[in-house]
Amino acid sequence: MVATTATASRPEGAAHRPRRAPAATRRSGFYANLRPQLYRLIESESVDPVRNPYAPGAGQRPPELAGRDRELKQFEVVLERVARGRPERSMIITGLRGVGKTVLLNAFRSMAIQRLWGTGKIEARPDQSIRRPVASALHMAVRELAPRHRAPDRIEAFLGVLKAFAQAGEEPSGRGAAGRSKARAHRWQPGIDVPATRGRADSGDLEIDLTELFVDAASVATDVGAGIALFVDEMQDVPADDVSALCAACHELSQSGGPLIVVGAGLPHLPAVLSASKSYSERLFRYARIDRLDRASADVALLAPAEREEVTFTEDALDALYGAADGYPYFVQAYAKVVWDVAPDTPITADDIKVAAPEAESELAVGFFGSRYERATPAERDYMRAMAGLGDDPVSTAAVADELGRKPSSLSPARDGLIKKGLIYSAERGMVAFTVPHFGKFLRAQLN
Repeated sequence: MVATTATASRPEGAAHRPRRAPAATRRSGFYANLRPQLYRLIESESVDPVRNPYAPGAGQRPPELAGRDRELKQFEVVLERVARGRPERSMIITGLRGVGKTVLLNAFRSMAIQRLWGTGKIEARPDQSIRRPVASALHMAVRELAPRHRAPDRIEAFLGVLKAFAQAGEEPSGRGAAGRSKARAHRWQPGIDVPATRGRADSGDLEIDLTELFVDAASVATDVGAGIALFVDEMQDVPADDVSALCAACHELSQSGGPLIVVGAGLPHLPAVLSASKSYSERLFRYARIDRLDRASADVALLAPAEREEVTFTEDALDALYGAADGYPYFVQAYAKVVWDVAPDTPITADDIKVAAPEAESELAVGFFGSRYERATPAERDYMRAMAGLGDDPVSTAAVADELGRKPSSLSPARDGLIKKGLIYSAERGMVAFTVPHFGKFLRAQLN
C-alpha cells in the first residue's frame, strides 16, 4: 500500500513524524480551526469588536473628523496668509468639554507640520507660569526648522536667548537674598547645549521677555521661509498676568507681521478671560466656537468608519443614537463603541441601541461624569447639585444661593473652587454653567 511504502521509506525514528504542510496551508488551517472559537467569543461574524473603529478618549482623534470643515478651512486661510506675508490674527477655539477642542487643535498642528512649519504645544495649568512650557515648545519648534537653516550660528544665537528666557523666571524655592542665590545655583536646565545669552528676553518681566522671544523666533522662521505655531490647550487656565503677557506678545507680532501665531483652545469663557487682560484681545484673535454636531455630521461620524468595516446602521438606529448622544462628539463615540460591541449583526438596529445604552451610560457615569464629581469638595458638590436642580441652562449665582438657603457671598469659595477645577464657568457676570454637557442630568440622576 502507499501508506506502507511511505512509512518504509522514512528514516529511522521518523515513523510517527507528520509531514509538514506548506506554510499557507498550515496558516489557513490554523485560522480555520480558531474561527469557531473566536466567533463564540465575540458572538458575531459581522460586527467584530476587534475591528471596532470608534475611539472615545481625551483628545483622541475620532476615525472621522466630521462637522469641523469650517474651522479647518479657517485655519487653512490663516496658514496661507501667514505664508504669503499677509497680516493675520492668531486663533482661539472655545467650547464645552467633549466637543473636540483638543482634537481640532491637534488637527491644526498636523496641518502646520504638513506645511513644514515649526510647531510646539503646551497644556496650561492653574497657578503655573507658562514661561517654562513655552520655552520647551519653542525649543521643539525651532529644532524642526534648524535642519533647513543655512546659518547654524543664527540657530545657536536664538537658543542662547531661549535658554536665558527659560531661566529668567522666579524659582518656586528660595526666599530672600540667600534663597535667591541658592535658586540660581540650581536653576532648571532646558536641555539647550549653548550658553545663555544675557540682555535679551531675560528681564524677568514675562511681557517684555515673551515679546522679545516671539520676535526672535519669528525671525528664525522668516529665514527658512516658514512659520511657527504655538498651540495652547486649556488656555483659560493660564494665570492672569501670563495671559496679559501672551496677548502683548501676539499684539507685537501682529504689528510686525512676524510668521508666528498662537492657537489656543479653552472653555466658553476664554474670550472673557482674554478681554479682561487686554482690551484689544477681541481684535487680536480669530475666534471659533464649536458645539455639538448637527444630525448630518453626527451620521457621517458614525457611518463613515463603520462602512469602511462593511457594517452599517438602520435609519432608526441613527435616530436613536443621535437622541442618546445629543450630537456631542465624545458621546457619539462612547455610545457607538458600546453599540458596536453588543450588536449581533449588520445592519445595527434601534434595538441594539436600546440594549447598549445602559452600558454606555454606566461608563460615562464613571469615567466622564463621576471622575469629575469626585474631584469636588463636599461644599462644591452641594453647589453643583443646587445648580442641577435649577435646570440645564446657565443659572444665576443668586438663584443657587436661594436654593441652598445661603448668602451668595458665603458660596464664593465653592464657586471659585469649581471654576478653578474646570467644572463650571462664568457664562456672564453673575451667571454660572457646567463645563460638561449633560452634567446636570447626571447629578439629578444621582439624587433620585
